[in-house]
Amino acid sequence: MGLAPIMGGFAAGSFGLAAGGLAGGAGQAFEGHYSRLPGRPEWGAADLPEPSPPRLAGLRWPTWRRVDPGSSPSATWQKNLTGSVVATDVDGRDLPPMTKKSKSSGNSGETAGSDRFDVAALRDMAGEKVFARGADYHDDERVEIVTIDRTRALARVIGSEAYRCELVGMGTKFSGECSCPAFSDWGFCKHLVATALTANSLGSGALEQASSRFAKIREYLRTKGVEGLVKMVVGLAERDSSLLKELELSTVAATADDPTLLAQFKMAITEATRTNGYVEYPKVRGWVQGIESVLDRIAALIESGRAALVLKLLEHFFARMDQALQNIDDSDGGGADVYAKACEIHRAACRQAKPDPIALARSLFAREVDSEWEFFHGASEAYKDILGETGLAEYRELANEAWKKIRPLRTGARRVEDDQSSERFVLEAILESFAEREGDVHGIIAIRARALSTAYDYLGIAQLCLDHAREPEALKWAEEGLWQFEDHPDERLVFFVSDLYRRIGREQDAEKLLWRTFERVPSLQLYERLKSAAGTDRILADAVRDRALAWLRAELGKPLPRAGMRWSSPPELFIRLAMAEGQLADAWIAVEKHGCSDVLLGELAEACEHSHPAKALKVYADRVERMLRLGGQGNYEYAYKLIERMRRLRQAIGETKQHLAYLYDLMNRHKAKRNFMKLLDRT
Repeated sequence: MGLAPIMGGFAAGSFGLAAGGLAGGAGQAFEGHYSRLPGRPEWGAADLPEPSPPRLAGLRWPTWRRVDPGSSPSATWQKNLTGSVVATDVDGRDLPPMTKKSKSSGNSGETAGSDRFDVAALRDMAGEKVFARGADYHDDERVEIVTIDRTRALARVIGSEAYRCELVGMGTKFSGECSCPAFSDWGFCKHLVATALTANSLGSGALEQASSRFAKIREYLRTKGVEGLVKMVVGLAERDSSLLKELELSTVAATADDPTLLAQFKMAITEATRTNGYVEYPKVRGWVQGIESVLDRIAALIESGRAALVLKLLEHFFARMDQALQNIDDSDGGGADVYAKACEIHRAACRQAKPDPIALARSLFAREVDSEWEFFHGASEAYKDILGETGLAEYRELANEAWKKIRPLRTGARRVEDDQSSERFVLEAILESFAEREGDVHGIIAIRARALSTAYDYLGIAQLCLDHAREPEALKWAEEGLWQFEDHPDERLVFFVSDLYRRIGREQDAEKLLWRTFERVPSLQLYERLKSAAGTDRILADAVRDRALAWLRAELGKPLPRAGMRWSSPPELFIRLAMAEGQLADAWIAVEKHGCSDVLLGELAEACEHSHPAKALKVYADRVERMLRLGGQGNYEYAYKLIERMRRLRQAIGETKQHLAYLYDLMNRHKAKRNFMKLLDRT
């Protein structure tokens, strides 16, 4: 690589170098390398109107995520020509009054930049609270506009640390990105608001200075000559270890032989993937960005014809990452993304290096089967063009040999007791992928038949047969599953068989199966299926209702066996069925005799406000007392909502005086609860 490409990167316009390295080192306040998220090709340098800043060590740019357009319900959204999301057509609803000083209000017409970003659209996108905090940042002069033109504004905003903010667009059509954690988690942030307001407030002089900054820097750098630029870069590297490491890797990649490259890059991989204990969530992003920087250098080696060397380096990388992922909080998936990026580089290197297909098959198979992670899941499909017939044959043979060592699961065996479950799952997927490519349905059935420990396993085979127009075979497998698990039927399998019975004209068998299952393990879903089978025939539907409720009523009178019921909460099912059929009096009788969950009791109370208002009011009053005993603002607010519901209900039935008496009694008994009393003051 020589020095020229590095100088080109400087000349292309690195804000960090201009505002930091050349202006007193301020750029070193940034953390992490600016780069596209791996595995997310929908966003990259093409989204920006100008080239992205070069990755210069010491000027580390955090990985960003696009703002979620769903965060602004009152704006419509569209893709612009570069693929970025922009807000447009704000609905014009009344906005909350401004709470900031007038200089933050934006479109005042007093400054050269005042019409750049529409303030109403900005507030609508950010929300009132975020907008207000951004206005504070603007008022406190925490924003430096680094560069600005008609399509883009780039700024440095000082919060708990220095953040890089970029806005693309103008007027009501703009999108933003920020390097702060809040943007990654929630979207459009206060720093972007501050950037927009500051851009709006620029006077003509400040606007001209910001828009011409990089042009002046480029012009100055061109006067330095190569030796002058070399001296400048080396001087910066002496003060910045990250820039020094970046330049060393670039130099080695351009000048060293393969053994030296291998040693240097393996050392860089080791250093980048080192965790030094557990990496907590706030630090993972910076850790990932350091790895991405090294991977970018490794990927560049492919272009220089060193793909074989890249494969050796990635073997070291995968071994290191397999361990490192166990020691990070990867809640955002950054570690998984960078691993996936390495897999993409690995495939690209294989296509160029063309390794021995048998050796590659063995390596990929080991990674897919033995790794704790699933990054190589489906490798035989992903690498099929590289493996070719020879490699794929070896891959399949390896899977078949391993499959012979997997014990068949007997019916009823619990999967949690299967110490081969992980390997079984992987090998099933590998062998099925080969069978699917050949259209071998019998082969897939044979694979699945070795693991029939649940009714759902039988359903999977039955559905496969039905998908391939093999109805008799589908019914055979499904009925066998019903027989094997008749003591613990799976509703999904029951519904499959009943639907198949109707499909082949066995209506009576379908009805018998549903009733037999209902009387063994009744459920609301089974009842709905039985009612659905009655269609529009009201007499048949009423017969289903009466039979189901009568059976449940009879079951309610039976004592509970010591080992527990065969099915959960028969009273609740009876109550739900009675509610669904409008038999609310029967539902209340069941509640008073057998009880029910608090959730169901609340649903019944709401359903009975018109038919049984006194019962509903008692439920609400009991809940209010319980919430007040528990205490806490959340419980007080819930109690207040219930009281309001009681007020509306009593008003509807002409009991306004009774409600006032209830409130008077409540306030006397709970007057010590001051926060609750404040809520009652609204009434």
